[in-house]
Amino acid sequence: MTDDERLARVALTRIIEPGDEVGGRWLREYGAVAVARRLMEGGEPFPRVSAKRWAGLSGRAAQARPERDLAEARQVGARFVCPGDAEWPAQLDDLADARPTGLWVRGRPSLRMWALRSVAVVGARACTEYGAPMAAALGAGLAERGWVVVSGGAYGVDGAAHRGALGAGGATVAVLACGVDQSYPRGHTELITRIAEQGLVVGELPPGDHPTPSRFILRNRVIAALTRGTVVVEAAYRSGALVTARAAQRLGRFTMGVPGPVTSGLSAGVHELLRGDAVLVSDAAEVAELVGDMGELAPDRRGPVLPRDLLEPGAARVLAALPGHGTATPDEIARGAGTTGDDAVGRLYELRSLGFVERHGDRWKLTRQALISVSQDRGRC
Repeated sequence: MTDDERLARVALTRIIEPGDEVGGRWLREYGAVAVARRLMEGGEPFPRVSAKRWAGLSGRAAQARPERDLAEARQVGARFVCPGDAEWPAQLDDLADARPTGLWVRGRPSLRMWALRSVAVVGARACTEYGAPMAAALGAGLAERGWVVVSGGAYGVDGAAHRGALGAGGATVAVLACGVDQSYPRGHTELITRIAEQGLVVGELPPGDHPTPSRFILRNRVIAALTRGTVVVEAAYRSGALVTARAAQRLGRFTMGVPGPVTSGLSAGVHELLRGDAVLVSDAAEVAELVGDMGELAPDRRGPVLPRDLLEPGAARVLAALPGHGTATPDEIARGAGTTGDDAVGRLYELRSLGFVERHGDRWKLTRQALISVSQDRGRC
């Protein structure tokens, strides 16, 4: 990457909006230096560009001061990373002409190295008392497993995921829709500062630039492309988190959703994803199993093992044939178990030695231990 091309790309971050595929095509066809020079020097418009659009871009170009932007970035410990740099995450190239012109990166770690093992955790800003702890647990669990947690630094699920990762002493990346020297939302100034100190703050916009609704939406494609997969924790039908998830699907990344109550509007969008190609996950272990390398398996999910689960089938049938209350004769028990009287008696003595049944004269009944075990077993039905 030459100095001229770097300066040209820095200037273009102030001229061309993030995700502008027309601008991306110009960069691909003409190169960053030629595009920046033509815009900043008032050259002829590119083919098929309206006079109005060209005038708007030229007006922005007249205000571009790339050296000043680089100096302001250095003051907050930020740098500019371009395609072709050693730190550039190659997976962003999957965005084709919507690829960022470059990224402003604030923090010490290498963005490329961190992005190799990263997962996005996104969701509703106005999350519930269910969503926030779930996002924090996912952030902490993924961080403890060596995964980098990527999110957008917003209120709600984003902030909870970042805090979970930070609290676990792990790595997290905030991808902002404004300059990396800004803290948006203002209420997350302390959080963004802490992420910059312990992790990375990343953005496409130059220092001092502010967010707009469209920039939030376009920012989400970077989150999706940067990571191996996206987990959505609470999202309504109209949600920026769903934009991130659908971008991940288009890019061939893993898409996951954490289910919630079917009566909650904030889980409706997640459930819609799960009706499609998204995978249901309930904790960090399941996320890591899906996006991780071979052998990163989540533990088997199973209920508690009850004492009666360890019985041989014949003994279990005899035990099941005893009444829940009162006593029964061996012949009655044998008929219920579908076996002979002698076999039933043998099984009953076996069950008595294990504490499941007790004898009362010629009759048999369940012990209190067995009644509790039967009650627990029926509770699983």
